[in-house]
Amino acid sequence: MKRVTALNRYYKITKFYGFLKKTAINGGLTIIVFLAAFVFLDYFFLDTHAILNALVTNYTPTFILSIFFVSETVLGLIPPEIFIAWSAKTANPWFFLSLLGLLSYLGGICAYGLGGLTFKIPSVRNYIENKIAIHIINLRKWGGFFVLIGALLPVPHSIVSFACGLIKYKFTHYAVWAAFRFLRFLIYGFAIFTML
Repeated sequence: MKRVTALNRYYKITKFYGFLKKTAINGGLTIIVFLAAFVFLDYFFLDTHAILNALVTNYTPTFILSIFFVSETVLGLIPPEIFIAWSAKTANPWFFLSLLGLLSYLGGICAYGLGGLTFKIPSVRNYIENKIAIHIINLRKWGGFFVLIGALLPVPHSIVSFACGLIKYKFTHYAVWAAFRFLRFLIYGFAIFTML
């Protein structure tokens, strides 16, 4: 109980709860904006069902999953929601959603490894530390909870994973917290599958 009280006090002092609230609000707004944009574009401009069907028809799952894996390893360049929507149109949506979750998790582990390799090159490390300084500061302050936020909310998971490797955050702790990535795919998948 004393440990929980001390942790609670520490998180109050370091403003973790404020950050968590801000991130949750931003994450919620991001989801709402994505869904609203999707519905708006689908209704007025694009036939998103036709586009997703074309992706399923014209590209192999291996190609799509490879693009996704690279994106999840290198800075999360493409929003995972696009791939979740793609999986909804496949013959086995839950199977492909599970594969996306696994590839996202493995992509994070690769990003962690890249962070560890980058740590060995001082000039590159210094440059990147400046570019993702806020994520490194938050990770040093809040540890596993920050990895959890990166796994669940629209904070770039690959950048958080890279930062973990860069500062040599304990891998076993990282791997456990990052596993919440699967929960994010389950929640988002359920929401997107319901819409499509």
